[in-house]
Amino acid sequence: MIERLKKRNAKIGIFAVAHGTYWAQFPGLQETLTGFHGEFCDKVKQNDVEMVDFGIIDTSEKAYDAVGKMKSAGLDLLFCNMITYATSSVFAPIIREMEIPMVMVALQPRRAMDYTQANTRMQLENDNICSVPEFTGVAIRMGKKVDDVIIGTLHDDAEADAEITRWCDIAKVLNGLKGARIGLMGHALEAMYDMHADPTAVSRAFGLHVPLLEMDDMIAAYQTITKEEVEEKIRLIDREFDMPEPKSDPITTKLTDADKYQAAKTAVALDHFVETHRLTGLAYYYEGLEGSLHRTLASTFIVGNSILNAQGVPMCGEFDLKTCIAMLIMDRLNIGGSFAEFHPFDFQEDFILVGHDGPHHIAIADGKPKLRSLSKYHGKPGSGASVEFKIKEGPITMLGITQTANDGFKFVIGEGVSKSGPIPPTGNTNTRGFFEPTTKEFIKKWVMEGPTHHYALGVGHHAETIAKIAQVLGIEYVIVK
Repeated sequence: MIERLKKRNAKIGIFAVAHGTYWAQFPGLQETLTGFHGEFCDKVKQNDVEMVDFGIIDTSEKAYDAVGKMKSAGLDLLFCNMITYATSSVFAPIIREMEIPMVMVALQPRRAMDYTQANTRMQLENDNICSVPEFTGVAIRMGKKVDDVIIGTLHDDAEADAEITRWCDIAKVLNGLKGARIGLMGHALEAMYDMHADPTAVSRAFGLHVPLLEMDDMIAAYQTITKEEVEEKIRLIDREFDMPEPKSDPITTKLTDADKYQAAKTAVALDHFVETHRLTGLAYYYEGLEGSLHRTLASTFIVGNSILNAQGVPMCGEFDLKTCIAMLIMDRLNIGGSFAEFHPFDFQEDFILVGHDGPHHIAIADGKPKLRSLSKYHGKPGSGASVEFKIKEGPITMLGITQTANDGFKFVIGEGVSKSGPIPPTGNTNTRGFFEPTTKEFIKKWVMEGPTHHYALGVGHHAETIAKIAQVLGIEYVIVK
């Protein structure tokens, strides 16, 4: 029911390449290939992206002319459509100058030539792969790279269509990172060395800005809220969450009216805060004096932040800027991105509980998420409403972003399965995570990669897609298997 505040978007450029000499030799060939190019453009548009078609480039002069237009278009990704053989002179000026991901696409109109009727023109109409090695070789000689080559057929090729969609999704991630404003408020929880991150290094690696904010900025937003806004937020909370009776955990109770009201007030203030500071996301942690407004607000973010996560604004606790970026990447892939860490093993059934005490991406919850009142937040000050749910059953992906000894970043990526079964009724999110070859072996391999103790958790298996994002960004990565 909760909708995004801003749609996922990307601006994708497409150009086709050909050998201009063919046009006079084979009348009508240019028109036929132009039609094939139009079909490919339609495939890209179906992925709900903004598309810029630079047409067919069949001479080096046209390539040089197109470069300026491409560089000024603000593109996130460039598809090179191999509609027939082309000399690398139509490609070299473009790959030399462009600093965005380049994906070559070689999709034959025919699955196979009709050899009883085969002729040179039919070959040229299906010569999509012919100059691919020439182009990739020239790219390498120029010190550049082609990020991928999609090979298949133009029609009825689900695998090729899925690869196009994958790159459109990657472009949406790159678009989401470009100029993003991931706020940082408060401080790292004392003694959590793995939470520290250098905002300048983050800006260099991901192309985003890290506004440094104060809890007083949050209080200023809190002072602008109205009674009507709070009542509207309460109606949303009543619609989107269940409030069950407590079970086995003595620090939980049925959500109290007071905790719900305070959670709603804080949620409205967070909306104002995000809007005022034009935030793409926020990483925070703050304690404050007992009884202070600072503590009241800082300890009641969970519900509002979980709603914002579902609206496409990643909100991450414990000052974890790196995991907030991982959550943003997952959200822009449209696979969730919940704040998570490892909880106890179940050695009897070979799974591990994965979750956290909030905030969470409730768009990937299995059923309605629950709200409980907690008399204390374990390991932290404060009390109040907390969110509890399981991730949807099925494949899951984890993305941890950590730092290396030379202060570079590293993606730690893994895939598993979420299965049904009870979780602890603690007011915290937990999911039963099963991993191959055994959960214990997988977790040992994961921790040996030097991750932080947090990661983003999403639905589906997307390790290869996230690895491509790391490659595009020039960031070290490992897929734990």
